[in-house]
Amino acid sequence: MINKKFQVWLPLLFSITMIAGMYIGYKMRDNMPGKSFFYTGKRKPVEEIIDLIQHKYVDEVKTEELADTAIQAMLSKLDPHSVLIQAGQLQLANEDLAGKFFGIGIEFNIFGDTLNVISVIKAGPGEKAGLMTGDKFLKVGDSILTGKKMMADHYRKLLRGDRGTQVQITFLRDGIQKQVILTRDAITMSSVDAGYMMDGGTGYIRLNKFSSQTYREFMETLESLKKQGLLKLILDLRGNGGGILDEAVEIADEFLEGDKLITYTEGKHAEKKEYRCRREGQFEKGPLVVLADEGTASASEVLIGALQDWDRAIVIGRRTFGKGLVQEQFDLSDHSALRLTIARYYTPSGRNIQRPYSSGEKVYYEEIINRFHDGETQSMDSVKNDTSKVYKTRLGKKIYGGGGISPDFFVPQDTSLHNPVEAKLFVKGTIQSFAYQYYLQHRQELSRFRSAKEFKDHFALADQDWHQFGILAAKDSIYTTKINNTGKTYLMGMLKANIARLIWRMEGYFEISNTIDDFIKMSQKVMEK
Repeated sequence: MINKKFQVWLPLLFSITMIAGMYIGYKMRDNMPGKSFFYTGKRKPVEEIIDLIQHKYVDEVKTEELADTAIQAMLSKLDPHSVLIQAGQLQLANEDLAGKFFGIGIEFNIFGDTLNVISVIKAGPGEKAGLMTGDKFLKVGDSILTGKKMMADHYRKLLRGDRGTQVQITFLRDGIQKQVILTRDAITMSSVDAGYMMDGGTGYIRLNKFSSQTYREFMETLESLKKQGLLKLILDLRGNGGGILDEAVEIADEFLEGDKLITYTEGKHAEKKEYRCRREGQFEKGPLVVLADEGTASASEVLIGALQDWDRAIVIGRRTFGKGLVQEQFDLSDHSALRLTIARYYTPSGRNIQRPYSSGEKVYYEEIINRFHDGETQSMDSVKNDTSKVYKTRLGKKIYGGGGISPDFFVPQDTSLHNPVEAKLFVKGTIQSFAYQYYLQHRQELSRFRSAKEFKDHFALADQDWHQFGILAAKDSIYTTKINNTGKTYLMGMLKANIARLIWRMEGYFEISNTIDDFIKMSQKVMEK
């Protein structure tokens, strides 16, 4: 009896199960990009064309390259920041955002045809193995490094590798050939180039990017400066091209009080998302200056925009890059990745500072170069604001959208960098080369300086050193006799800064170079008022 009833109901149960399965399948397919419930699997013309080329074309063709070209063509119709990252470049791009990589822990430069160690990272594999500034690499494993010029990326590929792998280095020190075996380990790429106390209770912090380590590194530096009597802060974001949005938001929270809005993002397929202050910040009071220029972009502009909108900071420098688009990374089956723009970000006042890009990528990036030719980098009066997009801060100050963030105080670009003679010294690397040679020749004498501050106050290059610099420059057909006294003073300061970099890395460099920096001079004047 029970079996007969079951047989009667069995077709109905089967029908319900089938309908439920169809419904679930419909929902699943509906959530798949480009596929509807009645998707027939019909091939797209792009696929058909590539297939025809592969099987019918007169010559052998690498269809993978054709597909990449097609993808690049599609992306070129979107915006300049939606990009395909090839599999070979993806690891490097991800390492930059992660703020670390696996290697031997050295900084190097190429002088002539030889890799020279200019810095050994503290507690890294290189330091543990006894590598020193001045070591010249001859071989990495079986690969000979001398005798031919190679790109820096080639050296990096040889030195980096999986954690725990070993590499044998053959190097030259004081004319003696040595060998050492190193075990690769995690190397942190610090976001903080420098963090130190200047005079009068003023602290200085320079951030070079926003990686996953940036907020933690920033807080460690800020807390250290507070213990040293921090009253006023200069936050240097020049040349900071951005990175992870959340890291910039966390830093903004340290400067803004209450539950103030920091930024919000919104896109056609991305719902509006607000980022607000969530805790008491470590520097909500006290004078704050932010330095910016045309290389300041993306997450940096989020931070600056929030501080400017709430009248929390004074922005000094030049108009920022103007990137107000948010990208999300999607990993692809061939181990490449697509960074696709999914939303725009807006400052608290509602402005999106993204520059127009409708004329194409080439025009978009050339606009940065044209700022110099148009006179914008020399005069605030030449700054091109979109006056149809005028906003106001809480205190009524006019601010602008649609073209980057304009400063409150303008600092013109140093035209000496465009003097042909001085520009060649930077392009050829003559300044770094002289500083390196000077360091090697005076290592013992320089070791008596216990800090970059002591070095700043008590070290000076002599006229004889300038003469030697001129001899080195002449080898590259650069003649320092054409440089005036102003240029000489500036270059002597840069030589000193590069020597300091070899001893105290980037912090030493900025502690010295900031003494001749117009941005810093302007900041100090503003803070005195």
